[in-house]
Amino acid sequence: MTNIRVFALALLIALAGCDSGRQVEALGTLERDRIVLKATAGEIIVQQPVAEGTLVSAGALLVQLDDRRQRARVARARAEAAQADAKLEELHNGARKEDIAAASARVVGAQAAVVEAEASYIRAKQLLAQKLAAQATLDRALANRDEAEATLESAREGLLRLTNGTRPEQLAQGAAALQAAQAQLALEEHRLSELSVVATRDAYLDSLPWNVGERVVSGATLAIMLADDRPYARVYVPEPYRASLKVGDQRQVRIDGIDTAITGRLRWIATDPAFTPYFALNASDRARLVYMAEFDLDDSDDLPTGVPAQVILAND
Repeated sequence: MTNIRVFALALLIALAGCDSGRQVEALGTLERDRIVLKATAGEIIVQQPVAEGTLVSAGALLVQLDDRRQRARVARARAEAAQADAKLEELHNGARKEDIAAASARVVGAQAAVVEAEASYIRAKQLLAQKLAAQATLDRALANRDEAEATLESAREGLLRLTNGTRPEQLAQGAAALQAAQAQLALEEHRLSELSVVATRDAYLDSLPWNVGERVVSGATLAIMLADDRPYARVYVPEPYRASLKVGDQRQVRIDGIDTAITGRLRWIATDPAFTPYFALNASDRARLVYMAEFDLDDSDDLPTGVPAQVILAND
């Protein structure tokens, strides 16, 4: 019985020694920055010139949406901008000579009408004094004279409006209308350009979720790219080791299939646990929490995305 107890005690000591020599690792995978390109309008896909898995350069066309509807909007906005520009030019130029001449002729005609109406009023007044006309005749002649004088005043004001030129307020309104039309044109042209979905940086085209001929909805993912640069290790750090890590710390990173470890530098670590929040756990359960972290790797350009990785946190 004593021998059994001695053997058990020796076994526990051996296990403790083995446990004390184990490495604490944060497990995860190699990742690259994902670039997600989404649709800005609900249109039909008419072209996908690049196959999935291809290395593309910034500016390469990935997905082309049907742009006929938007081209019509651009044409209308361009016409409205041209109309506003012509209207402003007209305000700057002022009235034409022909319009001024016509207004002058209207003034002359109105003056002649006033002379005639004044003469008719005088005759009607004389006839009324001689009891050869009724009071109504005099009243009508007076009304005609007043009307002719009002017409003359209106004609003179019209001539002054043409000869005095455009008011500053009208020029300001015309300029503002032109700016609004040009801004609308720029907006419609930008919306047209967004129907041609291009690569925003050098990257691998990882996925095209939609096919040619399908109508997408606004906000749908059209293309997913993986950045063409070195990957980083995205791992989950156990809660007991969170406090000992800070941005810039170096750790050894082991990659499945790679014999030698790679140096990694912590570039980011979450402030909140990835799973159960701490306030829902008691003191003994908090060690189960993990914090997402990202380590930049040296000399790892050729490593593939998605390979398991382990960051060595400590040797207990």
